[in-house]
Amino acid sequence: MARASDTKMRIQAVARELFLEQGVQNTSLKQISDRLGITKPALYYHFESRDDLVRSIIQPLMDELETFATEREPGDERQLLEDYFELIWRHREVFMVILNTPAMLVELDLMDKMWAWRKRLTTLLLGPTPSTAAQIHATVALGGISDCVMEHAALPFDEVKTAAVEAALTVLAI
Repeated sequence: MARASDTKMRIQAVARELFLEQGVQNTSLKQISDRLGITKPALYYHFESRDDLVRSIIQPLMDELETFATEREPGDERQLLEDYFELIWRHREVFMVILNTPAMLVELDLMDKMWAWRKRLTTLLLGPTPSTAAQIHATVALGGISDCVMEHAALPFDEVKTAAVEAALTVLAI
């Protein structure tokens, strides 16, 4: 007999797959339960709502990003960018779900958290009082790394990481 945690992980995996295929808004809990071959009440046993399911998929990324941003100290910018790239790469499917439905972050009250860790990363890269131009460069660098992970996910990890981090460092003039 399957453990509850196994079923929960299977539900999350199928939901992520469907969210990537057709978007969060176009995916019903019935579609998820049908694809899994379980009843909708069985799905509700694990997740109270679609928002609860979506949050369970996004929350590990959010938690890791928050930990990443708060436990870092200023210093080696290259290492920070390399580690950031690796974090995003590990969670690239979830990032794609978010990019396909950015309004979901507002609905789940996660947008402020996203901006807070992004601001913290900028501070780690540039110090506490960067110029406006430097802040814009950091936005391009961090956003560019995220975009590279999404757009070039089919390419070899090391190739994408090296090029993305070098490009970010160039934009930051580091």
